[in-house]
Amino acid sequence: AVGFVVDDAIVVVENIHRHLEAGQGMREAAIKGSGEIGFTVVSISFSLVAAFIPLLFMGGVVGRLFKEFALTATATILISVVVSLTLAPTLAAL
Repeated sequence: AVGFVVDDAIVVVENIHRHLEAGQGMREAAIKGSGEIGFTVVSISFSLVAAFIPLLFMGGVVGRLFKEFALTATATILISVVVSLTLAPTLAAL
């Protein structure tokens, strides 16, 4: 479950690092690196969130347990997308 949360930021930071190694400045690398990979990160995260939607409709005791898991996983994944596309490039540019 931790992999779902940190994967987005790892991908963004690695792409920014690739631009830094190519000789670009820190700010330029952060802007280009996050811009190039942004749509992919958002797409992967939304497809991952979509995989948890059926768990919300399960019935019974098991359904109640999975519903809480699905809501928690969805919230953390969406927060991870926001952080990886805003905070990670900002920190990489410092």
